[in-house]
Amino acid sequence: MSWKSTPASANRLRAKLDDEFETVAKPQGLRRSSDARREQESAAPAADPGEWQRSSEQRPAPRGHRAARAEDQAGAEDGKPERKGPSLKMRAVGYLSRREHAREELARKLLAYAEDAAEVEAVLDALEKEGWLSTERFAQSLVHRRASRQGAARIVQELRQHGVDANQVAELRDQLRATEYDRALEVWKKRFDAKPADRAAYAKQARFLASRGFAHDVIRRIVGDSDED
Repeated sequence: MSWKSTPASANRLRAKLDDEFETVAKPQGLRRSSDARREQESAAPAADPGEWQRSSEQRPAPRGHRAARAEDQAGAEDGKPERKGPSLKMRAVGYLSRREHAREELARKLLAYAEDAAEVEAVLDALEKEGWLSTERFAQSLVHRRASRQGAARIVQELRQHGVDANQVAELRDQLRATEYDRALEVWKKRFDAKPADRAAYAKQARFLASRGFAHDVIRRIVGDSDED
């Protein structure tokens, strides 16, 4: 029996074959394109790590980082480290709150934290104007602290070392000399129980009072005259 296809059946057969061809052809096309992409990537030269590093170094930094870097470079060029901690005036007030200071004494302490001497002088001028700093007040305070233990000579020497005005030093020296004997006698009584019995004891007591800065005439009166109490 011969078989003849009708036009309708032929059309259905062609449509079925077309569908089957598209179903099979699409994955193959995808595989071909992915294979081609892999071939291109393998054929391309590998990225140079040095080139990547150079490109990252050339990339501009954020604005904040650039500003901080510029400040660091400026400080390095000036050669002046950034000052940290309290200001000069706050340091000076801290010293003065603990005890009185002479101007020269306070200047020596502040110079370790200052860029130049002019800056220190400006701070000291302001402190004197505001009443924080007074060399005259320092001198009175030093005499008050030392008078019960030291003689006039030693106290006067310390006043001069601190730069106290010569006129004030002379005035304070006269005041100390007026009370020298009484002060020396109190110091001697706290250290010794009796007058020296021999020359060795005399020399020991005299050396002790002299080391405290008491005058020689006062020392002779205390350790050399048995009638003096």
